[in-house]
Amino acid sequence: MSQIKIKNEEIIIDLIGYTLDFPKYTTQLMNLANQNAQGTRPKIVGQLSELIQEFQGKTYEEWKSWYKNKHPNAIEDATKKIDEMITNLRNAILLIDKEMTSKWVEDLVIAKTFSGFRFQKSILKKISEINKTTYRLATPIEESKGIDGFIDDKPISIKPFSYKTKNMLNESIEIPIIYYEKKKDGIEINFSEFK
Repeated sequence: MSQIKIKNEEIIIDLIGYTLDFPKYTTQLMNLANQNAQGTRPKIVGQLSELIQEFQGKTYEEWKSWYKNKHPNAIEDATKKIDEMITNLRNAILLIDKEMTSKWVEDLVIAKTFSGFRFQKSILKKISEINKTTYRLATPIEESKGIDGFIDDKPISIKPFSYKTKNMLNESIEIPIIYYEKKKDGIEINFSEFK
């Protein structure tokens, strides 16, 4: 056997001597609160990847002391931000009932799936608004020719940014391509080929 795996808990025990055990689900909730509160961002706790490189000591206790001297309020400041968000989550969870959960599931499974995979109309509409012109989606016959829609009667193809790097099967598209990338909060669009 030439490949093994060392579990994180084993590494922590080897280096620190112990590992903390939290009640079920609590770390997930604290992680969620931290994501929302951004309590462990570099502006609060420092750029940890740089700090650990800067640290000259060897032991965990030396690191702990060195870090706390360099950022004396960081743990307290991060804790405060996360604890405030925990309170917000605690209050919000009391508002959630089966009816709200059902609405959320339907929105996720039906509405967001549909809009997440059928967003060509929104892209065409936004670019036509910017250009103060009209748009329309392609017909099935036009789609079979690689056309996703029209802006001001000009045929358009809509492709993900990753399309550029995939050398797509010797495919040659002779019409302008609008590239998009799905982001957490929407779609980023590049329409530089459309003039």
